[in-house]
Amino acid sequence: MSFFSLVHSDSESQARAGIITTDHGIIETPIFMPVGTVGSVKAIEQRELSEIGAQIILGNTYHLYLRPGEDVLSYFGGHHRFMSWDKPILTDSGGYQVFSLKELRKITEEGVQFRSHIDGSKHFFSPERVIEIQRCIGSDIMMVLDECTEFPVSHKEAKTSMDLTLRWATRNKYAFDNSQPRYNHNQFLFGIGQGSTYKDLRRECMESLIDMNFDGYAIGGLAVGEPSFDMYDIIQHSTGIMPADKPRYLMGVGTPENILTAIEMGIDMFDCVMPTRNARNGTIFTTRGRMNIKNLKNKFNDECIDPGLDLYASQNYSLGYLRHLFTVGELLGLQLATMQNLGFYLWLVRTAREKILSNTYRQWKHSILDIIK
Repeated sequence: MSFFSLVHSDSESQARAGIITTDHGIIETPIFMPVGTVGSVKAIEQRELSEIGAQIILGNTYHLYLRPGEDVLSYFGGHHRFMSWDKPILTDSGGYQVFSLKELRKITEEGVQFRSHIDGSKHFFSPERVIEIQRCIGSDIMMVLDECTEFPVSHKEAKTSMDLTLRWATRNKYAFDNSQPRYNHNQFLFGIGQGSTYKDLRRECMESLIDMNFDGYAIGGLAVGEPSFDMYDIIQHSTGIMPADKPRYLMGVGTPENILTAIEMGIDMFDCVMPTRNARNGTIFTTRGRMNIKNLKNKFNDECIDPGLDLYASQNYSLGYLRHLFTVGELLGLQLATMQNLGFYLWLVRTAREKILSNTYRQWKHSILDIIK
């Protein structure tokens, strides 16, 4: 069976339903990937992730390289075994984290020299080294090392950065093709399109990546401060170039409206820290809208957290109880809110897939956004 199979395309939009097949299981797209940066998704355990419908989680090469480190990951036989997660894992290359350390890194043609945000120790990431680390992690889907520009950025600066990303992508692909997985399961490599908000650069970058024949393609460098109109314009432009027979991944973009709009434009995969970060701050996403659980109006609210979600946490605890947990600082509050938010996001993409298969996606999207925005 092929790595990606396109199951159905919506008759009224570019939305699509597909299947990604890995040695750790299949992923039904569109899919949202909970972010487990350092080896766990914050405030929720792996068993609960499975119970709420997570099919794949995301880890980060930069953070896993620093802690626990390659020696630990090798000793335990890879990240799946280390964290007791038997489903797929995708690892970001760590490029975004490195480039966010403005005062702690130096970019050269060879790669990136940086200082750890933990203890200031010096490290170096080259495209080849990033592949080696991800082989050690053992993720099912690996990402290339790329450079993400800030917004706004001039066309000249964006092109210089994009050209470097493409040269690094060539080296990533060569290192991947000339190395082997370490833990007896297949690994796949995605290229990342860059170019800021310049369509000519986006086209040049994506077409060059396609020529390199990656297993999938991602859109990077968005949700970094650009207006929503520009973000959607670049997504639409990019999906018009990306191959129909490969997965399409929009990196780090993440409100429910963003996700549903990008699905309509042909995106298959998403990740974002928004559901877990908001949960820890007391903002919950529900099928009847977003709410701040800390509001006084919830003090005597005996309604369940979300009657629209068929999850134990959503059905068996009241909004009043959840507010109480946040008020007194109980850790269970963070856990329940996280389960609710991730459960909602996974319900959202799961329902989107159902509507795509029945050719009613666009109508459903508009009706659900009226409720949850």
